[in-house]
Amino acid sequence: MSVWFITGSSRGFGLEITRAALAAGHQTVATARKADAVREQLPDAGDALLAVPLDVTDPQSIQAAVDAAVERFGRIDVLVNNAGTGLLAAVEESDDAAVRAIYETNVFGPLAVQRAVLPLLRGQRSGHVINISSIVGFATAPGWGIYASTKFAVEGFTETLNAELAPLGVHVTLVEPGFFRTDFLDPASLHTGTDVIDDYAATVGTMRQTAAGLNHAQPGDPNKAARAIVDLAAAPEPPLRLQLGADTLQAFEAKLDNFRAEMDAWRHVALSTDHD
Repeated sequence: MSVWFITGSSRGFGLEITRAALAAGHQTVATARKADAVREQLPDAGDALLAVPLDVTDPQSIQAAVDAAVERFGRIDVLVNNAGTGLLAAVEESDDAAVRAIYETNVFGPLAVQRAVLPLLRGQRSGHVINISSIVGFATAPGWGIYASTKFAVEGFTETLNAELAPLGVHVTLVEPGFFRTDFLDPASLHTGTDVIDDYAATVGTMRQTAAGLNHAQPGDPNKAARAIVDLAAAPEPPLRLQLGADTLQAFEAKLDNFRAEMDAWRHVALSTDHD
């Protein structure tokens, strides 16, 4: 039995991961801006669940939640950085306030939570950090540029974190889900911008229509994904990256093929820039 600490647990992936962790017999600290929302969703969880308020943009809130977890369960074994928000807009359409807001939650948030939890994991010389990325954390598309850039950032620091923590006995994994049937495409989770530029109608406009039509009809099953994530933490040698969903595999394979083809086509230029 492990102690899980999960952010963004009141709905979506966070709620399903919380359910799966509890079902697997783990003690679980489920955090959200409104802890009551977690308790309402899981009324029969019993003493294995500790629901505490946490705002990933508030360092004091983060530390208070970590302290409550340790006071209740004595340790943290698995950290799941899941809390996040979305933005669907052309890069040019995304104003400074919107960009800064999504970075506060999606990038600075998990960094702050990690800083609060990692001293515990390092002290134990054990544990697992699971950072939730996205299909667009590797293979982006029109309309997702700013959101993708936050996930690219998560991918970058998580890959580095893995190298830094491996000698200390702490595992690190990026989970890269595709489109799953959660409420991520609802207005409460996904902001679509207010200043629409007509020149992007064929690209970003089409993506807005696609996203609206896909809402609550996404191909991925969040219950299966949550169980896969819980199983992942039990693996003796977990991967650095775990893709979830056939759409993610298809997008990643296409990007890798294009990446290799372009690199080979321009290899002579790359090699021409070294000293003789």
